[in-house]
Amino acid sequence: MLQNWLKESKYTVVFTGAGMSTESGLPDFRSSNNGLWRKKNPSKIASTEALNENVQEFIEFYKERVLGVKQYGPHKGHFILAKWEKAGIIQSIITQNVDGFHTEAGSKQVAELHGTLQKFHCQSCKKEVDSETFVKQQFCQCGGVLRPNIVLFGEMLPQEAFQKALMESEKAELFIVLGSSLSVTPANQFPLIAKQNGAKLVIVNLEPTEFDSFADEVIHNRKIGDLLEELDHKIKANE
Repeated sequence: MLQNWLKESKYTVVFTGAGMSTESGLPDFRSSNNGLWRKKNPSKIASTEALNENVQEFIEFYKERVLGVKQYGPHKGHFILAKWEKAGIIQSIITQNVDGFHTEAGSKQVAELHGTLQKFHCQSCKKEVDSETFVKQQFCQCGGVLRPNIVLFGEMLPQEAFQKALMESEKAELFIVLGSSLSVTPANQFPLIAKQNGAKLVIVNLEPTEFDSFADEVIHNRKIGDLLEELDHKIKANE
């Protein structure tokens, strides 16, 4: 069904969550065996409070995260989505991930709901730098702390990305969720918004989600990269 819907849809939006990144090797935040939050308390370390009151621990945590992201990179699924965008098979991506792998793989129309670890800015003067600069020096020339362009606990989602995601969801004829448990609000509302506006909804996740009952197709226990590769071959064969 998904193959046919991809072929028929004039406006396809892809929504990606942690499962997309873990296939690159990155640990996720909430898994029971190696989730990052088992080692650190998120509300204390990845928060505006830590940025203002516990600067050194905040810096060390994000330095570790940036170096962790740099060990990995986009997997075949990221590259297939970028290729599909170029070919007009999909129109945009909404992502909850902050690793920047979609952009690195070549996707252009990406709404990064929670920001990106690829860019940092000075908390004081707002000057922007890349993640390589942050690894070498964690303070700006003005003396301010360099912080990642991501949403910290206690902050609102970036409005530009949120509005773009909302518009894309409303326009979608086909909305594909890849690797999200759909447990984080308000991001998990976008599949429902797409569905309410007439889109076909497909959910691809290793485990069931609370939103499976709303989906037109649900795919469990499949690696995203393998599924996209299989679809890509079928699309090519039918061209």
